[in-house]
Amino acid sequence: MGAACAAMLASGTAYAQSAVPVDPVSAEEVARLAEGVNDRVVAWRRDIHQNPELGNQERRTAALVADHLRALGMEVRTEIGVTGVVGVLRGGRPGPVVALRADMDALPVLEDTGLPFASTATGTYQGQTVPVAHACGHDAHVAMLMGAAEILAGMRERLPGTIVFIFQPAEEGTPPGEDGGADEMIADGALENPRPDAIFGLHVVTGQPGQVWWRAQGFMAASDRVDITLRGRQTHGAWPWRGVDVISLTADVIQTINTFTARTIDPTTTPTVFTIATLDAGVRNNIIPDQSVMTGTLRTFDVDQRNDVIARTTSAIENLAENYGATATVSFLQNAPLVFNDEELAAWAVGPLGEAAGEANINGAAPPTTVAEDFAYYGQVIPALFYHLGGTPDYDSETAPPNHSPQFHVDESVLPLGVRAHVLTAVRFLERGVS
Repeated sequence: MGAACAAMLASGTAYAQSAVPVDPVSAEEVARLAEGVNDRVVAWRRDIHQNPELGNQERRTAALVADHLRALGMEVRTEIGVTGVVGVLRGGRPGPVVALRADMDALPVLEDTGLPFASTATGTYQGQTVPVAHACGHDAHVAMLMGAAEILAGMRERLPGTIVFIFQPAEEGTPPGEDGGADEMIADGALENPRPDAIFGLHVVTGQPGQVWWRAQGFMAASDRVDITLRGRQTHGAWPWRGVDVISLTADVIQTINTFTARTIDPTTTPTVFTIATLDAGVRNNIIPDQSVMTGTLRTFDVDQRNDVIARTTSAIENLAENYGATATVSFLQNAPLVFNDEELAAWAVGPLGEAAGEANINGAAPPTTVAEDFAYYGQVIPALFYHLGGTPDYDSETAPPNHSPQFHVDESVLPLGVRAHVLTAVRFLERGVS
């Protein structure tokens, strides 16, 4: 461990030493064990990648995970939060409880990676048949946590406490009308019996392989789904004055939203992104339709600001519609709250994540990011830390495909690092105990 980390731990501001001294598991041993399971981790990752499943449909993946955890001698609960799996590994000595989480679901994306194990799978989303692919790296998440579970089960008798493994469905959300994701797992008791004292999670993202980063407090944005329906009066395209033109109104609404976020909010204090991403209006070139439907996303880092943005944009859209003689229905539905990293955990994690990745490869004060993660719900219940792992093959910041892209692909050389990070955060947390 580096001097900065040692000083932080010695200060006693993070997690106090256990009353019963323990012999620490060495980082060298963890690295050796991670290499020992890597062939299986790669095989799991490729199998899951080739057989992706959408949110709340991850039954094959869940069965693979549950069978593995049972084979390791864990207590296993299934169908938590629809298809989620929870495994409990009780150590040979008393101590605290720590949780590790991975998400299992894929996306309705047509893969274009050219990999020999690329997905050709399809699924059903909102009544339609869609292509399905692990375009966000969740296949790697599952495989890495399965590898970590194997290592940790192998040192069961040495562990001073309990580890809870949470394999979560539907992180990417569910179709309208379905419940799922982290909040549903919590409602089904994923954080009870036993209740963890803290939870850790990681996400592979576009970035330099081997780099690990996070920040204290607000790390990933709160996310809201936005739905806007404008209703006017249909007319011939040659006679716009005889109807109520929702196409022109739509253009004004989008420009108002873009101007509002760019000109009324200081991005250096509270980053805010408001994007209209879909537009459905009209069926023919010479008919102005009676309805326009838009959907989008709002990303914020402050609760009061989020509420203010919602109130002001809703009022602005309704006023615009009234000026045209139209009506507007505007709704905001939060998909995930702010990912808030516990300050003490964020400082403490410099130690185990530095051991896992090397001190030169970690950054515990990274900038916030406007992407969202429903891991945030766990942090509303218990102290939580979420961190990112760079994993882009031949990384180039200008050309690297982002998460959710058809070309997104995980560099498999980072899989042992993810395994080490899981193992060391869990083991070091148990070794120190909690205050």
